[in-house]
Amino acid sequence: MTRYIRHAAAFCALLLIALLVNATRIQLVQARSYDENPANRRHTIARYGQPRGDILVGGRPVTGSKDSGQQFRYERTYRNGPLYAPVTGFSSQVYGTNLLEGAEDDVLAGTDPLLSPLPLWNDFTRSRNPGGHVVTTLDPAAQEAAFAGLGDRRGAVAALEPSTGRILALVSTPSYDPEELSGTDSAVARAWTRLNQAANKPMLNRAVRQTYPPGSTFKVVTAAAALDAGVVEDVDEPTKSRDPYRLPGSSVRLTNEVEGCADASLRYAFTWSCNTVFAKLGVDVGVAGMRAGAAGFGFNERQLRIPFRVSPSTFDTRVDQAQLALSSIGQYNTRATPLQMAMVAGAVANNGSVRTPHLVERTTTDDGHTVSATGQRTLRQAMSPATAVQLRELMTDVVERGTGKNAAIPGATVGGKSGTAQHGIHNSGTPYAWFISWAKADDAMEPAVAVAVVVEDAEADRGDISGGGDAAPIARAVMEAVLTP
Repeated sequence: MTRYIRHAAAFCALLLIALLVNATRIQLVQARSYDENPANRRHTIARYGQPRGDILVGGRPVTGSKDSGQQFRYERTYRNGPLYAPVTGFSSQVYGTNLLEGAEDDVLAGTDPLLSPLPLWNDFTRSRNPGGHVVTTLDPAAQEAAFAGLGDRRGAVAALEPSTGRILALVSTPSYDPEELSGTDSAVARAWTRLNQAANKPMLNRAVRQTYPPGSTFKVVTAAAALDAGVVEDVDEPTKSRDPYRLPGSSVRLTNEVEGCADASLRYAFTWSCNTVFAKLGVDVGVAGMRAGAAGFGFNERQLRIPFRVSPSTFDTRVDQAQLALSSIGQYNTRATPLQMAMVAGAVANNGSVRTPHLVERTTTDDGHTVSATGQRTLRQAMSPATAVQLRELMTDVVERGTGKNAAIPGATVGGKSGTAQHGIHNSGTPYAWFISWAKADDAMEPAVAVAVVVEDAEADRGDISGGGDAAPIARAVMEAVLTP
């Protein structure tokens, strides 16, 4: 009998060992595969089992959470959702996250190890920290001014502080309410389909994800390259340019919308936007010089994040002389986001230095302790300080006596550059209206804001300078909002 008891005890011991080995295999060897299995809903249930941290603008949250009573318990809410959608993006139980909701998801969801003083303890107990907060650099008054200025039109506005790179406004219209994508009911799926199929693309962030031909606003880049290269030594001397200008190696003749461009000085050509002068200057600078000049402002930069991804602005470097001439006036394959063109204006205002643009000031724990802060960095030196001084003078002339008079602000020095960009088959589409600018209060030491505005469906006729007519008033409203105490 004792022998059978020993056998039974040994068999039970083997079973216990097998159970322990299997438990070890599951918890240590296969834990990651189980964790990452799409069928495992534990993480998703836990993710939405507590309120999400908030995104703050001007010290106030523009996001929130509400208890739905469902399995995925807390749903995301948004205050002034369409106004801030190009910044916040959405957080959806069905469709995931994007923009700040995506880039700062670990902080907002409470999974960032930096939120806890004892992160290993959280791993051991499977507990979760309360969601942290993301403090943005936005100026609420500037954001509202940009949104109101664009109104029902398709377009975008980007504004930043030239000396720091802090993004003060980031608006894209038409917009949408990201709260429509919160939850799990059928209305969310219907909203997703409607928003993605809409012809006016309300979910497209035109400020950072859409590139446009920058038109005459790119002449700031060409002027900087010409001055730095010594192609132009005196902004008031004739440029030996013809009107019309025959594109090199081509029978195509480039003309102007204004008179007086033949042999015009750089000052006159910049103030009244003479295509022929800048096309010739681009050819004189050469492909290598124009490539370096554009790169200095951030063109062809593919790694820029603010912290979410920014589509690269491009200056085509594989061009012949005729294509280079067109590229130098912001046409052919030259493409830019509104944020990129705000960086161009900001470089002029900041003595030629391009500061790295950023949208997040800092992240904090739920009780307000700083987790991380965004440092200020120089991205590029776009031009010499002396060239920047000359360009500030030229841009000021545009506002005081040229095509940018609608951007003038009493009590402030404003520099600007208007532009129209042709597009469509044989340039048949309504030109995009551009305006880029910077502003400095008369009692301030340095410019406080640089702005870029693009309006896709500008109302001006082709013969008008629609950038000065349609986009400049929007830029003025944004600059006034920043300058007003």
